[in-house]
Order: sequence, then C-alpha cells, then structure tokens
Amino acid sequence: MSPLAVRRLIVWVVSMVLGFVVGWLIVVVGYPVIKPESAGITVQDFGTMYFLVLSVPIGLIFVTWLDLFFDTKILSE
Repeated sequence: MSPLAVRRLIVWVVSMVLGFVVGWLIVVVGYPVIKPESAGITVQDFGTMYFLVLSVPIGLIFVTWLDLFFDTKILSE
C-alpha cells in the first residue's frame, strides 16, 4: 500500500470512531441534560438507526477536517 492510501485509511477509521464516540456522548450524556426524565438512556433505547443517522454525519465532519490536516486529498479542492 502506498503511504497516501495508509493515511486515507487512518483518516476514515479515526473519523468514524470519533463520530461514534461523539454520538454516544450526545445520546448518553447530552440528551439527559436537555431532557432530565430520560436519565439512563442507552443507544438501544435511543434506537440503533437513529444513532447511526446521528453518528455517521458527525464522522464525516471529522473526515473533512482530518483530510485537511493529513493532506490525504479525499476531498478535491
């Protein structure tokens, strides 16, 4: 594999992991702060599809920024 392909793979993996972590924090920590009667909510209670619809776009935001910093040229200029 070329060094550029390795950097691109790293960008995608790190971005999606960060997207899922931020999504999990929003569901488990942020949602109960806004709506206190929903304390103790889990991803299963929130809904798996809703969680994916929340987390994947957040991961794509991380892809955009990491693409800029790692200069992987995933997004064309």
